[in-house]
Amino acid sequence: MERHFDEELTHLKQRLLYMADTAQEMVGLAVRALTDRNPACAREVLELEKKVNHAEIEIEDEALKLLALRQPAAKDLRLLTAILKINNDLERVADQAVNIAEISDFLLKEPLLKPLIDIPKMAGLAQRMIKNSLDAFVRHDAALAQQVCEDDDAVDRINDQIFRELLTYMMEDPKSITRAVDLILVSRNLERIADHATNISEDVIFIEEGKNIKHHIQEENK
Repeated sequence: MERHFDEELTHLKQRLLYMADTAQEMVGLAVRALTDRNPACAREVLELEKKVNHAEIEIEDEALKLLALRQPAAKDLRLLTAILKINNDLERVADQAVNIAEISDFLLKEPLLKPLIDIPKMAGLAQRMIKNSLDAFVRHDAALAQQVCEDDDAVDRINDQIFRELLTYMMEDPKSITRAVDLILVSRNLERIADHATNISEDVIFIEEGKNIKHHIQEENK
């Protein structure tokens, strides 16, 4: 019975990793649609969303079935609870990638407002955070998960920098406002993707150490 349960958990983890890989690919394609001015990349994001949505439903059903039938305790219970939350975070990452793809599709119809340097950099950081958060999950590596949480600050700094720069564009040329606002929305979606990676890492720390660090709860309990 215990061996069968372990096999079911392994299958769940594999499905989660597949979903994470697809979500990461969607983020990369969405940003590439904008930087390469390639609408085909944006369309591919919308196709991949169907795979993520299907995977989310499968993972949720399987995890809930295990919770109901196996009634796990201690660390296995924390693991299944975290899998449900990670599943939701990955689905939201995919949603944000779709948002970026749709904004990119609109921006491609307009002249380029400015060279895109910070947005690809921000996307790369957010993608790395997703990858590292799932690596931490697979390796049971709470230290790597903690590093992902700390990396979120770098994404926030770039987001603030992009906002300030685009605000200057809008103040100097009112005709740039629509394009600038859209680029700000792209940046905000990337910032939220990084937040989801942080959420996943916090869940890894919860699985491995039984410690809830969301909203710095660990500091309040000292």
